[in-house]
Amino acid sequence: MNTSNLIRKAVLAVTLCAASKLMASDNALLDLLVEKGVLTESEATEVASDLEKQQPEKELSGKDVSVTEQLVEKKVDEALEKKAAKKGAVNVSHGKTGFKIESTDGTWSTKLNWRAQMRFTYPYRSDPRQVDDFDADPESTFELRRVRMKIGGHAYAPWLDYYFEVDLQPTRNDSNDAARGSTRLIDWRITAQPYEEFGFRVGQWKIDFNRERVDSSGRQQFVERSIVNRQFTIDRQMGAQVRGRLFKGTLADLRYYAGAFTGQGRAVQNDDDKLMYAGRLQWNFLGRDLKLRQTDVEFTEKPTGSISFGAATNTSRFTRWSSSGGGELDGGDLASGDSDRFKATENGQFEVEQYQVGSAFKYRGFSWQQEYHWKKIRDRVSNESFDMEGAYAQAGYFFHYLIPAIPKQLELAVRYAFVDEPNETNTQVENEREEFTIGANWFIAGHNNKITVDYSRLYLDDKVLNRDVDDGRFRVQWDISF
Repeated sequence: MNTSNLIRKAVLAVTLCAASKLMASDNALLDLLVEKGVLTESEATEVASDLEKQQPEKELSGKDVSVTEQLVEKKVDEALEKKAAKKGAVNVSHGKTGFKIESTDGTWSTKLNWRAQMRFTYPYRSDPRQVDDFDADPESTFELRRVRMKIGGHAYAPWLDYYFEVDLQPTRNDSNDAARGSTRLIDWRITAQPYEEFGFRVGQWKIDFNRERVDSSGRQQFVERSIVNRQFTIDRQMGAQVRGRLFKGTLADLRYYAGAFTGQGRAVQNDDDKLMYAGRLQWNFLGRDLKLRQTDVEFTEKPTGSISFGAATNTSRFTRWSSSGGGELDGGDLASGDSDRFKATENGQFEVEQYQVGSAFKYRGFSWQQEYHWKKIRDRVSNESFDMEGAYAQAGYFFHYLIPAIPKQLELAVRYAFVDEPNETNTQVENEREEFTIGANWFIAGHNNKITVDYSRLYLDDKVLNRDVDDGRFRVQWDISF
C-alpha cells in the first residue's frame, strides 16, 4: 500500500476521534492538526473560513461533524500530495519485476526479484559430449539449478541504470565440492543511456554477442539452452561497451553493441595486456524491437523480427567460457600423447576468433529463432589451428489461437541443433553431435511462474572410435520468480 495512504488513514482516524470530543470548538481541532504537522497554519485558516461560510450562524453540533470531516479530509489530501511530490517521498509496490521501491519524483528506483529453478533430469544432468558420457550409468537428478537474487533500478536520473545478480545455491557434484556450491556474484553493471542513440555500460555481464545466451535462463523456451551454447558462448566478461538504437521505428531500425573486455571470464583479472573485442548488430527489419526473451507468451500483435550479426576475438589461455568463468574445450592429440589439448601451458596461448549470424521472429503466439556459429582457435605455441561450427533453430506456438479448445497457457515447441568440433582424443578429426528436442510450457503467470517439460534425442558420431551413439533425455522444471 502507498505510504501516503497509510499516513492519511491514520490522520483521519485521529481527526474523527478528535472531532467527536471537540465538537464545540473548530479552532481546537484545527490547532491540533497544525500542531501535529498535518496542516499548515494557512491551510487551517482556509478550513476555518470555509466552515464559517457554510455555517455562519450555527454552533457546531453532532450533525455538523460530517461537514468538518469532509473539509479536513480534503485539506489533508492536498497537504499529503504536496509532501509526496517533494524529494524523498517513496512508493512501494509489487509487479512482474518483483518488489519495487521508487521515489515519487522519478529520480530513484530499486527492484528486488527472487528466482528459483527446480529441475529433474534423466539419465543425464548435462549434455553428453563423448562416447564415455553415453556409456555411463544413468542418473536420476533433482537439483536447484538456479537460485538467484536480482537487484536493479536507476539512480539520479531514469537513464542511469544499475543491476546486479547473485547466484545463491549452485548445485555441487559432490559434498566436497565446496567452491562450486558457494554463493557468487555473477552480474554487476551500470548502464548510462542519456540518448537512445548512444549510451555506454561498464561492469560484468553476459556480453551482447548472441541471442540464445543473452536470453535470460528464466525466459527460455526449453528447460535449458541448446548443445551449441557451451561451445560458442563468450558468456560473462568484465569490461566496457558502447550501445544504442538508431533509426527507431523505421525499416532501418538498428541496435549496435561494441566493447572491450578482459577476456578472462567472470570475476577474473586480466593476465596480460591483451583484450577481448566483441560486437553485435541487430537489424529490426520491421521497425519494431524484439525483446531478448523466448516464446510469444505476450501474444505479439504486430509481426516483429530481427536479423543479427556478432563477432568476437580474444587472446588468452581459454578456449571457451561459462558462468563459472574461463575454461577449456574437450580435446586431445594422439600423435603427441596430449590428453588435454586445449589446456594452456602459458598465458595468451590461444587466439580465438568467432562469428554468429541469427534471426528471430514473433507474431500472434508464434515464435522463431536461430543462430549459426563459426569459431577458429589458433595455438600460438604449436601454431596449429582448429575450426568449429554449430547451429540451432527452434520454434514454438500457442495452438489455442488455432483450436480454442486447447488451453491458452500451453505452448508446444521444437528445436534442432548440431555441433561439429574437434575429437576428444585427436583434435585433427571432427566429432559430429546433434540434438532433436520437443517441449511443452505451461505458463501459470507468464515466464514468472511456469512448468517446462522437454524430451531430447542426442546423437554423437565419433570419427576416431568409429562409433555412432544416441540416447534420449527427459527433463521437467518449475521456474518461479517473485
